[in-house]
Amino acid sequence: MNTIDPTLAKPGPTLATQSRTSGAILALDLGTTTGWAMRGHDGQCALRGLITSGTVSFRPRRFDGGGMRYLRFVNWLTELDQLAGPIATIWFEEVRRHAGTDAAHVFGGLLATLTSWAELRGIPYGGVPVGTIKKHATGKGNASKAMMIEAAQARGYRPADDNEADAIAILHWALETKGGMA
Repeated sequence: MNTIDPTLAKPGPTLATQSRTSGAILALDLGTTTGWAMRGHDGQCALRGLITSGTVSFRPRRFDGGGMRYLRFVNWLTELDQLAGPIATIWFEEVRRHAGTDAAHVFGGLLATLTSWAELRGIPYGGVPVGTIKKHATGKGNASKAMMIEAAQARGYRPADDNEADAIAILHWALETKGGMA
């Protein structure tokens, strides 16, 4: 299995040895509007490389079947891997509680799609608890959406919304803590 569990820090392979040496790190805030941030690899330093971010909508269209959002997600991941990758590691926000049933279903579907896509390609992936991301970005584990946006802005980004701000925070958490190992 290629999952990375930052809470199980045991001797053995680290994030650096599990991931491909020449690849990008992708951070995702999964949802109907998915926030993403990606650090390209320049072959020198773990903190160097171009960081890009944005949001992508997987909202169903009028005549879409139930699985179309997930097929579009697979196509988006594949295109990202081909154009900006190869993707070496994927980190995502690990949500344990949702405000509504629909949000929980969408998250579960996107997570299942992401993990199967990564498993097929041998790409390690791991979830980061919401409180861990918020505390790393703002110093408060229960930070508001506005605080997360402000934290991204303080780093020099201009996130379109809280989804992009969360993805930026996940990426910086992964880089600065070496995936929870530092």
